[in-house]
Amino acid sequence: MEMPRALGVLLLLHLASGKRNVLAVTEQPRKVCEGLDHANQYDNFGLEDTAKCFAKCTQSGNESCNLGNLQRYWLSYEVHLVETSPKDTVNMSFLKALVLNISTNISKDLHFSLAASQIPRQVTEDEHQHPDRVRLPRSLFESLQGSKPTVRLAITILDIGPGTLFKGPQLSTADGSSVLNNRLVGLSLGRIPVTQLAEPLEITFSHQHQPPNMTLSCVFWDVNKGSSGDWSSKGCSTNLGANRTVCRCDHLTFFALLLKPILDKVTVRALTRISQAGCGTSMIFLAFSIVLYALLRFSWQRFKSEDAPKIHVALSISLFLLNLAFFINVGHGLMGSDATCWVRGAIFHYFLLCAFTWMALEAFHLYLLIIKVFNTYFGHYFLKLSLVGWGLPALIVIGTGSANSYGPYAIRNKENIIVLELCWFRKETALYVTVHGYFLFIFLVSAVVLALVAWKIFTLPSGVAGKERRTNWKRVLTILGLSSLVGVTWGLAIFTPLGVSTIYIFALFTSLQGVFIFCWFVVLYLPSWSTMTSSSGTARNDQAPIVSQE
Repeated sequence: MEMPRALGVLLLLHLASGKRNVLAVTEQPRKVCEGLDHANQYDNFGLEDTAKCFAKCTQSGNESCNLGNLQRYWLSYEVHLVETSPKDTVNMSFLKALVLNISTNISKDLHFSLAASQIPRQVTEDEHQHPDRVRLPRSLFESLQGSKPTVRLAITILDIGPGTLFKGPQLSTADGSSVLNNRLVGLSLGRIPVTQLAEPLEITFSHQHQPPNMTLSCVFWDVNKGSSGDWSSKGCSTNLGANRTVCRCDHLTFFALLLKPILDKVTVRALTRISQAGCGTSMIFLAFSIVLYALLRFSWQRFKSEDAPKIHVALSISLFLLNLAFFINVGHGLMGSDATCWVRGAIFHYFLLCAFTWMALEAFHLYLLIIKVFNTYFGHYFLKLSLVGWGLPALIVIGTGSANSYGPYAIRNKENIIVLELCWFRKETALYVTVHGYFLFIFLVSAVVLALVAWKIFTLPSGVAGKERRTNWKRVLTILGLSSLVGVTWGLAIFTPLGVSTIYIFALFTSLQGVFIFCWFVVLYLPSWSTMTSSSGTARNDQAPIVSQE
């Protein structure tokens, strides 16, 4: 009896131990997102389980992810579809695929629809019915006639979600960069390499109108780039359109359309700090200019009759108030009520228009002083300029405000992340007309006047031949000084779409305009109290062609 009892106890212990082992195996955490659990397993369960990593592998995700293994899994799946899979179609929420045999002796190009909600399907050439599509040139298949009469083609649409998978180093930072609609388009002939096509394939991606600070580029996934691959545009060209972008590439692989902001959050923060530092410096020097004018007007009687320094000071005051409004608007975000935000936006708009208008009046005065030359009579000349300089912007702001165009304004990237908030325009049409259009008109007029003045100055004969080189330097510095008065530096805004570097240059030079004006004021007036000169540096006060009675 003791022996059977002992055997029974051992049997129970063995079973209990086995049960614990089973529990230990089942309780072990699965490592799907390390790309090991379903390697080379492409049944529905393996695909769905691996696809969960699209959401789990995020920038700050807690789950351990091996992006290289996961990306190789999906790249190998295309080869599996062509080489070993018996399926002709795949229809899953995150994956749509079409596999078909193609004769290498086809007579025309092939076209396929890539609608996101449907399995890719072969269609006839029809741009209007199929905004997302791919065109494969017949020459691609004709080049394979010597090896095979038919080839097997796989076309896949893969939704990679918002995670880090297939994002690569280019899109790994939170700067608003993204893959359009998180969709990849894969084209594969299995293990047959297709590179350097004589005639490129075409993939058309449809999209809405993109924000002006976004760039779009056609890319493919390059497995040889970096440790686990990255996006590359080598061999691809981008043809941008209003509602669609056509990618032309000379090989087969996974393709996508990247959206990258010209101004990301880091850039906006850096530009804001540069602008604030520059505006603060400008405010100090603008204040110096105003005080210097007051001292000269108080101590030098003839200075009171000069119109040019009055215009300079009016421009300095408008720029000072604009910089102050910029500090308040950008520094306080959207604090306060909607009515307060409306007022802040209107004030910022008003002083911006005042600055633009006084730059135009500087150009007008310069035209009368140097180009027209002959005596011109204007009764109450500066008073009339003041009515235009301060009154015209007020009329524009009243008209814009009556249309309720001011309010909260947020600059967002493609991930809908706010990078900057301020009180500005709520209606883009008003912004384009009253700011962009107004400035463009003033800039063109000022540029024409400055060009005429430069031509006039450089065609003046130099007094002494030996001083010609020094005279040329003076002429160049004179043109640079005048350009700061008429606001030519603001014209750098035209070149900002060329890249971030031009945006930094624009922010730096426009924010330091007050410094340039102060330097011009000092050089022009302080050394010549006894022989007061006009703003051109070429005409004496008693020779000025403008007569003003105030």
